[in-house]
Amino acid sequence: MKYRIAAALAVWGIGAIPAFAGQQTTLTWHGHAAFEITTPAGHIVLIDPWLNNPLNPLVKDKQDPIEHIAKADYILLTHGHFDHVGDAVAIAKKTGAKLVANFELGTNLVKLQGFPKEQIGFDGLMNPGGEIAIANGEVMVAMTAAVHSSGMGNPMANEQSPDLIYGGNPGGYVLRIKGGPTIYHSGDTAYFKDMEIIGEQYAPDVALLNIGGHFGMEPAMAARAAASVKAKLAIAHHFGTFPVLTQDTVGFAEALKKRKIGFLKMTPGSTIVFDGKQVKAGSR
Repeated sequence: MKYRIAAALAVWGIGAIPAFAGQQTTLTWHGHAAFEITTPAGHIVLIDPWLNNPLNPLVKDKQDPIEHIAKADYILLTHGHFDHVGDAVAIAKKTGAKLVANFELGTNLVKLQGFPKEQIGFDGLMNPGGEIAIANGEVMVAMTAAVHSSGMGNPMANEQSPDLIYGGNPGGYVLRIKGGPTIYHSGDTAYFKDMEIIGEQYAPDVALLNIGGHFGMEPAMAARAAASVKAKLAIAHHFGTFPVLTQDTVGFAEALKKRKIGFLKMTPGSTIVFDGKQVKAGSR
């Protein structure tokens, strides 16, 4: 099977629904761990939306990515670190997007960072092991376990109170899209043997895997994770943003090749298109 990037640097208007929405699913990488998914019905899901990360082409062009957002329906957060919560509050205030996150993180985002209270609820607050339906049932979201930490910034920090507060259990997500692919986002997890359960339960068509090391998986272990979750195609994220992270995908691609797992290299700002579960070859 040939995997091709559908539109390198083609989606500059974040959140804009492509002309082919309603028939296909699109996946855009905005740099670091930030991904945007547009479903066949036109629902827009953002995962770990630190859009103001230094790899985002809009940031490099000295533009504010938030100003380019036309629509967002859901924001999914894997854990509380600043580079994953990112611009979630600003996006929610602008778009009315609903939050999907662990219970503690969602609660603290409202109280400490001003996430709109009316845009969170028990229908979106969850923990690893749970499954919910969003987007009028078009998308099933499962929160998976992750081996990591989860602290969020405390805007009221002083000599008596900590700089970081508890951000709940870290996690990952599986999104099963009707008429589209099943996508796994690893968050920042380390490799763990029970990733095999994710493979047994969901066998994602696409795995979005952190490869940066230091704070998460090294490239070789990320390739092992791709095998454990039975991914048909692997895409790297959480690399190159900071000097301490792995700077490129070369080692990851080589490790995937040895395991005979498909690899697709995305660049920040690029988009791929799916016809059903398959990457559309030759699409724009």
